[in-house]
Amino acid sequence: MLSRRSFFKTAGLGAAVAATASFPTEFFSWAEPQRATQPGGPILLNSNENAYGPFPSVLALKNPFQDANRYPDRVYDALIERIADLHKVKADHVTLGCGSTEILKLAASAFTGPGRKLVMASPTFEAIGFYAQATKAEVVKIPLASSYAHQLTQMAQAVGKDGGLIYICNPNNPTASLTPRRSLENFIRELPSNTYVLMDEAYHDFVPVSADYISFLQTPVNDDRVIVARTFSKIYGMAGLRLGYAVTSAQNTKTLAAHKLEDSTNILALRAGMTSLDHDDEHKAAVQRNGFDRDEFMHQGASRKLQVIPSWTNFVMFNTQRPIRTVIDHFKKSNIRIGRPFPPMDTFARISLGKPDEMKAFWQAWDRL
Repeated sequence: MLSRRSFFKTAGLGAAVAATASFPTEFFSWAEPQRATQPGGPILLNSNENAYGPFPSVLALKNPFQDANRYPDRVYDALIERIADLHKVKADHVTLGCGSTEILKLAASAFTGPGRKLVMASPTFEAIGFYAQATKAEVVKIPLASSYAHQLTQMAQAVGKDGGLIYICNPNNPTASLTPRRSLENFIRELPSNTYVLMDEAYHDFVPVSADYISFLQTPVNDDRVIVARTFSKIYGMAGLRLGYAVTSAQNTKTLAAHKLEDSTNILALRAGMTSLDHDDEHKAAVQRNGFDRDEFMHQGASRKLQVIPSWTNFVMFNTQRPIRTVIDHFKKSNIRIGRPFPPMDTFARISLGKPDEMKAFWQAWDRL
């Protein structure tokens, strides 16, 4: 099912109805609950959100609604310049979006369609598959390897001579696993010229130093077909504000712009994004805090002899050895929400890292199970 956001809000009604015609009934019956934190409300460990919220500097903004009566052009351009400077590219290589999911939608609209495939992993973040279906593209899903990395050779073979778009979420959602950088470089190098690659680096900031991982923004490849997506929803704690961006070639930026909604990013999100990028100390603190929380989860899982997939993100996936729907229902009775089913991994639970008291409640509920 389409996670976190309503598909019907991101496509025209007719396109949405057409695209959902073949959806499993689980798309509707396992919809996620309202995620606004309320006193006595559920503990929300289900959507890979940052439980700690935006950076202190964002919360301390004196007048975040300044110029809310004006269109956001000036702040929009300023944030593009700031992102371009951060990644050492020109401003015309940057596209802003209403979350990185708008970037995924733009890429699906621009590079897939009748006769042009979308190739993606299974399981992975599903949204782009739905967007590609709405363009009448064929969507090909390639199972993850036993290591939970993308099977790149099979993905390259699946795209075919007519080309299209290959979607790589790295680290991958929902498995929190990595696909090695060297493998990705070799894979991109061998692709046909009419095939584009969207590298979704939503969870980039959570990855510790690893020989297997180097961001495609930190060390770019000399290939104009690569599009890198980032978001402010995760490390920056701004999932509700909806801000993301893409970095790619100037030509791809123009191609994406042709499918973009004008003024899709609001001035509050833009100001919060600018402020977040100006506080490296708060970014480092958030990374360190997530590392502590992740290590504690792994410790608790090991003490219970759980089969936990090594995590490089702000969430963890493990084998419950039970049908996942029964596990979801058990936690719901304890007022805790965990990740939805991710077929074909029908016994695996995805747990977003919460605050220490929330994780204590999680483990207490698990032990009752």
